[in-house]
Amino acid sequence: MAKQVVMPQMGESVAEGTIVRWLKKVGDPVERDEPLFEISTDKVDAEIPSPSAGVLSEIKVKEGETVPINTVVGVVNETAEGTVKSKPEAVSAPDAARVAPIAPVAPTAPIAPIAPIEPVAPVAPVAPVAPSRPWSAAEARSLRLSPVVRKIAREHHIDVRNIAGTGGGGRVTKNDILAYLEAGAPVVALQAPGAAAPQAPATGAVPSAPLLAPNPLAVAGLDQGKYERTPMSVMRRKIAEHMVMSKRISSHVHSAFEIDFTKVDEIRKAKKQDYEKAGGKLTYMSFITKACADALKKVPIVNTSVDGTDIIYKKDINIGVAVALDWGLIVPVVKNVDSMSLLEISKSIADLAARAREKKLKPEDVQGGTFSITNPGVFGALFGMPIISQPQVAILGVGAIEKRPVVVDDAIGIRLRAYMVLGYDHRIIDGAVADEFMQVVKKGIENWDPAQV
Repeated sequence: MAKQVVMPQMGESVAEGTIVRWLKKVGDPVERDEPLFEISTDKVDAEIPSPSAGVLSEIKVKEGETVPINTVVGVVNETAEGTVKSKPEAVSAPDAARVAPIAPVAPTAPIAPIAPIEPVAPVAPVAPVAPSRPWSAAEARSLRLSPVVRKIAREHHIDVRNIAGTGGGGRVTKNDILAYLEAGAPVVALQAPGAAAPQAPATGAVPSAPLLAPNPLAVAGLDQGKYERTPMSVMRRKIAEHMVMSKRISSHVHSAFEIDFTKVDEIRKAKKQDYEKAGGKLTYMSFITKACADALKKVPIVNTSVDGTDIIYKKDINIGVAVALDWGLIVPVVKNVDSMSLLEISKSIADLAARAREKKLKPEDVQGGTFSITNPGVFGALFGMPIISQPQVAILGVGAIEKRPVVVDDAIGIRLRAYMVLGYDHRIIDGAVADEFMQVVKKGIENWDPAQV
């Protein structure tokens, strides 16, 4: 029996993935949950396990290719018979029946958008009176757009009906909309039918620049032998795109607080061995994550997302903790932190970090984050100005935790302190609210109750 292998969704905002390399070749036997291929997205590099035991009978997507989530990338025959040793005719007859719904996709994808979409999109939606009301999320989803495409369209005010899609059934893909922007196409407000057209600016519409535009100045004045051009890795390119997009979407503001970790350090030293015996690792990040969860409960606007003119309040508190790798940055998510003990948090962070470095993260490990923490202080940075991870509205940067001379009761004392910076979306979070959130975090860490450990 043939088992289809699909591109998984590695994060709620991830709509596609790139096959970095196949760990098996056609004809190789494979066990269930054995690593089959490696993918890269803007969220994570991961090895994807085989859905069943058998033989890899077909590879549909080659190394280096980027495809949407749920695309069939390969086929595993659950029995070895009829895959490697049998004649091609013996294989194709039974397999054709099982794969029949998939086979037509290849020829249909490039043809479908050309016939119905190209002549209709510019004429039907654009010719009528242009409306003033932006499309709602539900209306955009009715066009079968991925979350990434919807974000780009909303950010650049693009009417996606003007774009000839190359996806299945004429769906507009991320590559389609980026190519549309890069080609300098006019920017038209994404609108619903039935309202008066907004007046066009006198100077005309100015197209927005692509997310990663070429920069001729990068090599201006340099002789050919004086520099080396190296393409970004798939993960680095997608991180770059996501960061540029986030800066365009959110109005970034940052607030910095200096926080005393002296009491936490005393508790940590006293309980460190007990945690190690219980299978945990009591780090400063465990305390910080718990303090953030408490603050998110008390200041819930920080645990939201923005959808057009709506604010989406999240009921779960899921905190992403950034893990630096040699090949990029991954943000696995600790789920339901507010209901976890400090020991459970420490175990979860250690487990996620270890599996991230081994490329063993599962799709659910990087999905559902509502708030993020990044720790540049581990490399010695005093503080940083972190960029929000969309669709979240805030991120906390933790600076180096180190001994500093401070004034304590009118005397100079040595205390363990760190700068912590909250980056937040000023569209919905005011400075006073951000500072209220940070005050909760500060008080929680500086006045930690030993009974919570």
